[in-house]
Amino acid sequence: MNEEILQYLWNFKKFRRFDFVSVDGKNIEILDFGEWNKNSGPDFLFAKIKIDDIIFAGNIEIHTKASDWFFHNHSGNPEFGNLILHAVYINDCDIPELKNQQIPTLELRDYIDETLIQKHQNLREEHSFIPCENLFDKDKIPLFFEEEVLLKKLDFKSESLELSLKKNQNNYEAVLFQQLAYTFGLKVNAEIFLQLAESLDFSLIQKIKQNKLQLEALLFGICNFLDEPKDEMMKVWKREFHFLKIKFNLKEVRIAPKFSKLRPPNFPTIRLSQLANLYHSQPNLFSKIIEAKTIDDLYLIFENISASEYWDNHFNFGKISPVESQKLLSKDFIDLIIINAILPIKYFYQKNHNPEIVDDIFEFYKQLKPEKNSVLDEWKNLGMKFENALKTQAFLYQYKTFCTQKKCLNCSIGFQLLKSQD
Repeated sequence: MNEEILQYLWNFKKFRRFDFVSVDGKNIEILDFGEWNKNSGPDFLFAKIKIDDIIFAGNIEIHTKASDWFFHNHSGNPEFGNLILHAVYINDCDIPELKNQQIPTLELRDYIDETLIQKHQNLREEHSFIPCENLFDKDKIPLFFEEEVLLKKLDFKSESLELSLKKNQNNYEAVLFQQLAYTFGLKVNAEIFLQLAESLDFSLIQKIKQNKLQLEALLFGICNFLDEPKDEMMKVWKREFHFLKIKFNLKEVRIAPKFSKLRPPNFPTIRLSQLANLYHSQPNLFSKIIEAKTIDDLYLIFENISASEYWDNHFNFGKISPVESQKLLSKDFIDLIIINAILPIKYFYQKNHNPEIVDDIFEFYKQLKPEKNSVLDEWKNLGMKFENALKTQAFLYQYKTFCTQKKCLNCSIGFQLLKSQD
């Protein structure tokens, strides 16, 4: 038994009977169970109870044990000054403070069906994928579930973007550059590429982006890739980087991207060159992203972005590859960029400037093909079908935020499953 399940039972009135009697023998009629309070203070606000034909209006606090009143440091807390009832699963001690104020205590264990508690405990037990695996029914998924979950994810992402915006002195373009760098780094180099981007004043990118050679040299140089040139092209990049260091008084930054556990097309050399070419090829990148009306508009921005010619027969510096090929951004990688960097930025910007059209973001996700990974494969094993990225993004976020944290009672699917089992 825990407080979470007690609050759930109280909120949805899941009791075997309602002839409540306080621990000191007084009949209690609950006229209004109150509003569930997820913030600090009493668990239920604006409740009403009747005792001896007298109606009391105020708040209700719920605990697993009465002694939790002390452990939670409620004594003397003014937030609990308008309490009308202390509801507990087990009344293991008297609370003098409440007795003196004539606030009744209600012991709930005889009013609760133990099978409901067991069902909740079963949800929280370890399973191979999600807690409700044995109960899951895709037909219990609420209407507009995916849209609501995706909005939660975008709002959560917006919080970090807001902090980044303040750090970058309200420069949305700098925020975009950093988010793109993070995405181009993939899991292995995401944080490292972000560190690289944050180490640069974005005004420098804007000043040199017309010169692809310098832009590439800047990114390679900061990663210390050019310290020991292995061929003529590396010497050119090193010379350009040295020029930039002096001209813009660049501070020394030691950043070391990783190559391990990466396929050659994802090597940091290739991804940094592609990022440099993106900013060289798209001088008004942020404006184009914000003004894009369809997913095709976004694809046009990225479809011809490639690494520089040097990388046609290289994956690493000084090592010629036997197979020559242009290192274009793949369709799958463009989808990754759009999902993880572009659409969150579009939503964040619209939320701040055009809140009446933020729902338009759903159409972009619906036009993107569904992602593929092991988590989504597990959802498919439970009968789920994913037609687009809106659904995959929603269920990936649901799994990460609710399922792995076992927040079953805060999950709209979990609530429906529990409700159907009553």
